[in-house]
Amino acid sequence: MKKIYLHPLPIRIWHWINAGSFLILIVTGLQIRYRELLGLMKFQVAVDIHNIFGFILIFNFFIWLIFYIFTGKIKIYIPPLNLKKFVMGCINQARYYGYGIFMGEENPHHSSPDNKFNPMQQMAYLSIMLLLIPLQLVSGLLLWDIKQFAGWINLAGGIKIVDTIHVFLFLFFTSFLFVHVYLATLGHTATAHIKAMFTGYEEIEGHGH
Repeated sequence: MKKIYLHPLPIRIWHWINAGSFLILIVTGLQIRYRELLGLMKFQVAVDIHNIFGFILIFNFFIWLIFYIFTGKIKIYIPPLNLKKFVMGCINQARYYGYGIFMGEENPHHSSPDNKFNPMQQMAYLSIMLLLIPLQLVSGLLLWDIKQFAGWINLAGGIKIVDTIHVFLFLFFTSFLFVHVYLATLGHTATAHIKAMFTGYEEIEGHGH
């Protein structure tokens, strides 16, 4: 095995703040939505905690955005401009996830600091980080103070539209967490990728990457 420094410290800190905030927002969001069913905490307590971690998530997102733009690392999220290369990369990766991994085949993608994500991950993370998370944060901000943002809410189609967007994205991100955790177990050992998010070093089977 060969170790490469794949996850810089700022990214690891951002990742775990993001993960922790998402988990707290999911729990408090469920409590707000189903207060009589769960009964984990008082309604107002759930709202206050949800709002605090919502703002933490907003702040954390801008830290991520600034870091990736000013370091030029944002390019690792951009799929290749060669459409044929991108499509074939997605097909090969999908085949690996659906078949090859169960047959002991080698992962077609070898991560490096400048080529961190496979084509499927690039497509997913680009959509999530630059579209879905901002949409979730904006919809949450509008719901935080309905009176103050009444004009923006009306512009978006009304409170029901904003609330529906927020809830559907909540369902998506909750589902995504399960998929994300599963994919994190697909290293050469079940904990290799998870350990790398603490140490920064990813163990790569000897390919010189």
